[in-house]
Amino acid sequence: MKKSILLFSAIIVFNANVYAQDTTAEAGSLVLQTVATPLKLSFPDKPGWNVLKEGQKLEFDVKASGGTGNKIVFALPQGRIDGITFDSLGHFSWTPSYDFVDRLGGGRTIQLLFEARNEKDESVRQVVDFTVEHVNRPPVIGELKPFYVRYNTQNTYTIESSVVKDEDNDPVAFVPIMDAMPEGAKLSAQGEFTWKPSLTQYNDLREKPIFIEFYVEDQPAKARTKGSFKVAVTQQDLPPSIQMIPSQKRFVYKEGATIDLMFQLYDPNGENNLASFNFISGNADVPASALVKNTPSQYEFIWKPGYDFVKDPLDSLSFDITFFVMDKSNKREERTVTFTILEAVNEAEIDQKLYNEYRSALVRAWDLMEQLKQAEDDLKKKYKRAKKGKKGRSLTNASLGAVTGISPVVVEEPATSKKITTVGGTMVMTIGTLEATEVIGRSTKDLIERLNYIMEKRNELQTKGDVFARKYALKSSRRKPEFMKDADEFVALMNLKGLVALELDATWQNKSKPTDQNISKTFKDFSPDN
Repeated sequence: MKKSILLFSAIIVFNANVYAQDTTAEAGSLVLQTVATPLKLSFPDKPGWNVLKEGQKLEFDVKASGGTGNKIVFALPQGRIDGITFDSLGHFSWTPSYDFVDRLGGGRTIQLLFEARNEKDESVRQVVDFTVEHVNRPPVIGELKPFYVRYNTQNTYTIESSVVKDEDNDPVAFVPIMDAMPEGAKLSAQGEFTWKPSLTQYNDLREKPIFIEFYVEDQPAKARTKGSFKVAVTQQDLPPSIQMIPSQKRFVYKEGATIDLMFQLYDPNGENNLASFNFISGNADVPASALVKNTPSQYEFIWKPGYDFVKDPLDSLSFDITFFVMDKSNKREERTVTFTILEAVNEAEIDQKLYNEYRSALVRAWDLMEQLKQAEDDLKKKYKRAKKGKKGRSLTNASLGAVTGISPVVVEEPATSKKITTVGGTMVMTIGTLEATEVIGRSTKDLIERLNYIMEKRNELQTKGDVFARKYALKSSRRKPEFMKDADEFVALMNLKGLVALELDATWQNKSKPTDQNISKTFKDFSPDN
């Protein structure tokens, strides 16, 4: 006699997992079976963790729980912008640049799509908003030229606007420091300093030059930066001076970057006393034409090192350039600057090549689509005419019997617009284009097969072309390794079999030109010059 078994189950919830309990009366044992919860993403739970400021670094780790797998791979499929790093282990890092938020906007929000996937192909996605707040930066003051004053003269000195820069493009105003101003001197909000020194002030100035301190204040945030310029007594035939913008001794650029330095020349004896301004380079590949003269006292050094400037096996190249100015009495001042040029990849050229591949594939597809469309229209017309011819043949009685006589009779048939000529008594001949399609030439079945094949190829080419145009519309997507593979597969799709059966003319030429507008009409997501 078999023992009866009582089977019951109970649901146990423990540590966010669900267990099923099976108990048998005979064995009395407890069996726990795990039912996994769905895959879930977790982010920092600190309030305001996703709100940060320009220039502030944000780092956190994304966690995933649940699922039946053991290995989780993280990704950021949408929303990634320059500067964001997010690895497959879930570590996120980003420092928004100071120009990320418009100064008048106050803040900017972006959305990022996070994804986690395990080896069981279970996945989860979640969109997270990040808010970046604007950070106002105080103005920056470069190197100011000295101010040489004369006795018993209203001397005027204007602080060059090119030397004062606000990186947020805020308007600035000049604020005098009254304790640092000599008696009788004034400084306007526009940076104009005026002073007519007395005899005592002039004699003191001859013994010891002074420095005038002031503030540059941006508006409306009122952030300040202190600056100063030297005030001294003018002398006979003082040497000229060089002011360089930006004012620094070392520059680092990549190949292909444009170097633009501005030089302002000053001579206490007047601009007419300047004789020449030039440079001596430690590298012979720097052209003399890089120095451009705007005015007798203003020059620019504009140079763009080519992508072959740094020769293999080097990855960088450093050299000095000495700029010098001379006056008519051969008094001279020099300024030496060190340049370091780093090897770089010509991304613009690579992007152009990839775009040419992208466009040429779509042009070829568009051209073939136009040819197939024309062939389809032609077959439809032939098929329509063949059907009319078949209907008209109901009036025809074709016989191979003997001809006993000739009785020429012409019968007009209004319904078919055909002419039937009777020759003899038993043989009837039909005259009309494609009326005898089923008797002479190809059948309508052949036309239908060819028409269906062309329509099928057109639909397939349209679908694959739309996907290809949309998937690789952006430069960043074409830089991925799979682009060339997909392009080759897309082009291979256009190598149609059975061209002879389709009667596609190998010498056929499209009457329309492959303009961006024509391509966009066929493939809506085509992105020209992107």
